[in-house]
Amino acid sequence: MAQWERLRELPAVYRQQLHELYDRDALPMDVRHYLSVWIEKQEWQRAARDHDLAMVLFQVLLENLDIQHSRFIQEESFLLQHNIRRYKQNFQRYLNDPCALASTILWFLEKEKEILQSAELAEQVRFLCVEQEAMETSSQQDLERKMAGLRNEVQCMEHAMLCLEEQQDEFDFKYQTHKMEAAVDEAVKKEQVKVFQLLVNKLNECRKSTLSDLNKLLDKAEHLIEILVKKELVDWQRRQQKSYIGAPDNVCLDQLENWFTCVAVSVFQVREFLGKLDELVGKVSYANDPVKTQKPALQKRDTLSYTFLLLVKFPELNHSMKVNVSMDRYRRFNVLGTKTKALNMAESQSGGMVADFRHLTLKEQKSGGGGKGVSDASSLPVVIISNSSQQQSAWASVLWFNMLCQDTKDVMFFANSPAAPWPVFGEMLSWQFLSATKRGLNDTQLEMIAHKLFGKGQDYNTCKVAWSKFSKENTPDTFWVWFDGILVMVKTYLEDLWRDGHIMGFVSKGKEKSLLKKKQRGTFLLRFSESVIGGITFSWVDITITGEPDIKTVQPFTKVDLSQIPFHEIIRNFQILEAENIPENPLLYLYPNTPKDEAFGKYYSDKSGGKGIKLYVNTLEARSPMPSDMAQGEGLEPMNGLCGEAAGESWLSLLSHPAEKPHQTNCSPS
Repeated sequence: MAQWERLRELPAVYRQQLHELYDRDALPMDVRHYLSVWIEKQEWQRAARDHDLAMVLFQVLLENLDIQHSRFIQEESFLLQHNIRRYKQNFQRYLNDPCALASTILWFLEKEKEILQSAELAEQVRFLCVEQEAMETSSQQDLERKMAGLRNEVQCMEHAMLCLEEQQDEFDFKYQTHKMEAAVDEAVKKEQVKVFQLLVNKLNECRKSTLSDLNKLLDKAEHLIEILVKKELVDWQRRQQKSYIGAPDNVCLDQLENWFTCVAVSVFQVREFLGKLDELVGKVSYANDPVKTQKPALQKRDTLSYTFLLLVKFPELNHSMKVNVSMDRYRRFNVLGTKTKALNMAESQSGGMVADFRHLTLKEQKSGGGGKGVSDASSLPVVIISNSSQQQSAWASVLWFNMLCQDTKDVMFFANSPAAPWPVFGEMLSWQFLSATKRGLNDTQLEMIAHKLFGKGQDYNTCKVAWSKFSKENTPDTFWVWFDGILVMVKTYLEDLWRDGHIMGFVSKGKEKSLLKKKQRGTFLLRFSESVIGGITFSWVDITITGEPDIKTVQPFTKVDLSQIPFHEIIRNFQILEAENIPENPLLYLYPNTPKDEAFGKYYSDKSGGKGIKLYVNTLEARSPMPSDMAQGEGLEPMNGLCGEAAGESWLSLLSHPAEKPHQTNCSPS
């Protein structure tokens, strides 16, 4: 299906993005729509660099507008005639620079692709949620059937209450009539007493039956409340934990809200039925009335049910919900400031209810004081830090807890923290990239990480990662420090390249060599440094004088470099000094075989070829492998200390600054 047709079939939220994209005059949506087939068939990327091709496409574009104008004349579309004629006049400004027009159209097409990719990613996430929901379909359908049964019981109870009221009205009418027309004959009186006794007995049985039905109704409601609170809510809380650390789990509360509301409506109806019984007893009562003896217990059960009801969307039960901040488990704190606030939607950006505490001070209690009762609702655990430098290790604690612990009140979790099974651990790592960049880790990337952690030739599914190996306090070279450095770098400087799949990233030196040595000269790939925190490098294939492949690598680029020049511009303008000091860019094809400009051209900040920026490398990476307990496989770099790539004398500078010193990367446009 053509790209334009796919865009038109997207959900409304993405079509709105399309409208916002074309809310400008550079390429009117009318032109994009009526010439969509022709536009999508042209080589705009090549035309952006080729003046002759750009001029041909410019002329054909004007001809197509003429054809469209003629069609509108035949169709007597006066307004469209006017618009097309105006668009053609506007395009005339590209007569002397048709490449600029080609670049403009190419830019719009790439932005369209980004909208499509966002929609496809959302669909994939939705599909994952649907798969997960499909696994739970049976239990949810069973729960829906029970909810329907509860609603049916309430309707039956409403009918039973009407029958009871009619029966009592009948008795009351006959009894009042009897008092007004009192019989004198004793035999008649006795007969009437028998009749009224039968009516009372019948009324008594009806009341007993009604009370029994109310008990059964509360049994069903309590059973459903138990399922909702002990299973469905617990499952949602687990999904919330995983979602908080990046999992694409569905944490929408709509379904839970509907179920809780259904039960709440039923429990509220029981309260009304009990009130109706009070009214009936007030009119007619007798010795050993079952309502008087059984109603208090029913009322107590009904009231108790309310204490377990959450997420109720029921006007009769609406009230202001308040949140209280307290920290008195494990380590106790006095909370100074306004620590109780009502939940509201005004400060929410997601449609939920929020209580925002902006000015609180925590003061640790040195001794004494008892904790809150176990019935208090509590949030997910929080980590308190006193300095921003602790944020990285704090988040590691949050990840580890939410990954492995389902009891959010387990304050002693880290006293004897369990190890993380690799399948769970690897999934969590992928979530970090998915939530930060909308692209997770594939199986190959995860395998490299497992290789790095556990060595070669193991069944990784049986391996486990200890907390001390993941992130240990006061240890600067843990796995998380390395991984988080990469994640921050990608999110800050490389998100587009990563999301588009141009960065292989997690690949060992050994694997890198085996991949590249089979490729043509100039093939390169991008990978994350295993020894420099938050570093990315590239390696490429060169050919020796004997015709053998020679894999070369440069010292990793860090945030110091990437903050000055985008990585795609470094790749675009990178050069090495060949024989006779002639600069040459050795990077020709992104692995496996995509021409460099085709892969990175859409990111280039200008179309001039980056003439103001020329980067060269004096020397390449000096390789000095060192043993490490975290890098047991061949071709893996050590995690402890800076070596390997960092030990080399390679460095980048500008041609206009040839006197720069090694390890002083200067990446500013000249």
